[in-house]
Amino acid sequence: MGTAAARIAIGLGAHVTVLDISQARMAYLEDVFGNTIETLFSNPENIEKKVSGADLVIGAVLVPGAAAPKLVSEELVQAMKAGSVIVDVAVDQGGCIATCRATTHQEPTYVAHGVVHYCVANMPGAVPRTSTYALTNATLGYALQVANHGAEAAVRGSGHLAAGVNTWDGACTVEAVASAVGVDFTTLDSLIH
Repeated sequence: MGTAAARIAIGLGAHVTVLDISQARMAYLEDVFGNTIETLFSNPENIEKKVSGADLVIGAVLVPGAAAPKLVSEELVQAMKAGSVIVDVAVDQGGCIATCRATTHQEPTYVAHGVVHYCVANMPGAVPRTSTYALTNATLGYALQVANHGAEAAVRGSGHLAAGVNTWDGACTVEAVASAVGVDFTTLDSLIH
């Protein structure tokens, strides 16, 4: 999601800075976008420096199975220019901006500390037909594996499918999810024979 946002912003002539913790990802973005993008390691100092002067901040943090970390504090939002805009794509995982609260397509924005917030949960719902086709294209192969071989054999035979298993036989198989919801974590390998 962040790469697509960067591509659009660059196309509109914006100065774009991407903050990330993955050196490999930043090298990839620099390779793809060349000198039209600035990449910085995501740390509190760089976040403060870039967010406080930004006209638009797009929070696109994803920690699979866990709540998004709050990377932009309320104090930092207060330091932004009046009329600036925040889009928190991580809203479905709790948001990575402290002032984020889920909105709807019917009432997509609100203003906090003079900053316009767009925090629509399930953003792809704005284009339901297109997003359904995209989701189906991404998942149909896995559904066919399960249908043709049974769940256990399909999961044993596909690392990608196994990586998508969150629960098995009543046990939580993703440590971050187990921690987030306060249940015991069990490895998938110990459950599949």
